[in-house]
Amino acid sequence: MMNNPNMLKQMQQMQARMLKMQEELGSQTVEATAGGGAVAIVMTGQQRVREVRIDPAVVDPQDVEMLQDLMVAAFNEALDKSQQLAASKLGALTGGLKIPGL
Repeated sequence: MMNNPNMLKQMQQMQARMLKMQEELGSQTVEATAGGGAVAIVMTGQQRVREVRIDPAVVDPQDVEMLQDLMVAAFNEALDKSQQLAASKLGALTGGLKIPGL
C-alpha cells in the first residue's frame, strides 16, 4: 500500500495541509465570557490563552471565590469553543476521520 507513489504523494499533501491548518488555528481566536461579561477569555484554536479581561466591579476581596468561579467557567467555555473550532477545521480536512493527537 505504501509502495504506491500516488498514495504517498496524497499523504504528503494531506500532512502539508494539516500543518497549514494548525498554523491557521494559532491565529484564529474564540472568546468566552462568564458573569454576563464580567470575565472574558480569548483563546486561540491551539488552546492558547491570548487575553483575560476582568471587570473591576467583580474584584471583591471579600468574595474571591465568586471571581474564581467566573474564571473557571470562562476558561472552560473558551476551551470548549477552541476545541470545537479545531475539530471543525481539521475535521473538514480529514473527512471526519479521528486521528489521535489532532
